[in-house]
Amino acid sequence: QITTVSGNEFLLQSDIDFLILDWFHAIKNAIDRLPKEQRITSRNLEFKLRRSSSTELLNNLDSESKEPKPEHRKSLIFRLNYSASDTNDRNRVKSRLKKFISRRPSLKTLQEKGLIKDQIFGSHLHLVCEHEKSTVPQFVKLCIKAVERRGLDVDGIYRVSGNLATIQKLRFVVNQEEKLNLDDSQWEDIHVVTGALKMFFRELPEPLFPYCFFEQFVEAIKIQDNATRIKSIRNLVKKLPRPNYDTMKILFEHLQKIAAKESVNLMSTQSLGIVFGPTLLRPEKETGNMAVHMLYQNQIVELMLSEYSKIFGSEED
Repeated sequence: QITTVSGNEFLLQSDIDFLILDWFHAIKNAIDRLPKEQRITSRNLEFKLRRSSSTELLNNLDSESKEPKPEHRKSLIFRLNYSASDTNDRNRVKSRLKKFISRRPSLKTLQEKGLIKDQIFGSHLHLVCEHEKSTVPQFVKLCIKAVERRGLDVDGIYRVSGNLATIQKLRFVVNQEEKLNLDDSQWEDIHVVTGALKMFFRELPEPLFPYCFFEQFVEAIKIQDNATRIKSIRNLVKKLPRPNYDTMKILFEHLQKIAAKESVNLMSTQSLGIVFGPTLLRPEKETGNMAVHMLYQNQIVELMLSEYSKIFGSEED
């Protein structure tokens, strides 16, 4: 959330940590280039984070800003619910935590005793598939089935956010229980289902488009000739590991059905590209221009949706 000296307020929101940091640096650099009399101090620049990387951002703000900002830090500490206890209290808490952690059973021990089950969210795609003896995670198939049964005509499907607390509850259920019934009344809001599906792909340690393929897909989308561009993308898709290929094929087939209902749900291939581009493929390390990368990410997803039959069809097709 940015509040200017004149009182205007702007809200920028993302679930992707590195995007939030890039936004902050871009805005701060723009402020620093303004004439001194027009400049907004960094105390007027405030971010509300929903994820655990808030500590990282807080440290970056302190270490990288040229201006002292104790008031800004105090504001962030208050908004992020950090404790303001004195040094002795913090040391006592640290000591107790160290003792607790040292006595805590290992993850392997807890898994062997059945107290902790294999996680679905946050696990590598191939590990989830190996555990389920499949090439497409069961959770992905369940979500797609639910959306196609009751969400194809919903305005803004996949673009509109569901209730985050309910999405996290669904995430917990998926990680802890074997059976999931998405027809249960507690998952009645279809945006909760789509939000959980996006979260599943977002939390993969390696994206659905593996890191080693990112630059190759970017180079392919830059090709000017359309037929050559499609053929290049198709060849790259065929080289993907089996779980990635099969999951991608099912997902894009599903998203194509969403786009086919654009007149009702207002979700075109371009809209779906914007939603899923940064979620499905990203560089392992963000080194170039973030805006340019995002453009290519969106274009790759959009092309694969609009040319689905040519990319995922058989050679004869």
